[in-house]
Amino acid sequence: MVALSVILFPPLLIAFLLVMERVEEPLRRPASPREVGEFLDTATADEVDTLASSGIRRALFRWRRRRKGGASTTNPPLV
Repeated sequence: MVALSVILFPPLLIAFLLVMERVEEPLRRPASPREVGEFLDTATADEVDTLASSGIRRALFRWRRRRKGGASTTNPPLV
């Protein structure tokens, strides 16, 4: 059992790191001025409230999710 754990742990760790890199990529990408302008033109009242209370990253996350049309189950960024 220990040998199996030793053999499987590194590949599973690498797979986890690759998945997390994909998750973090949109969070590292700064908002473009065009995107901020579109947000200010088309944001709902809830998204503007999120902008005021939590900042531009979380507000843009909610706005992008609404624009895509699907409600994702991931948590919005806290920063």
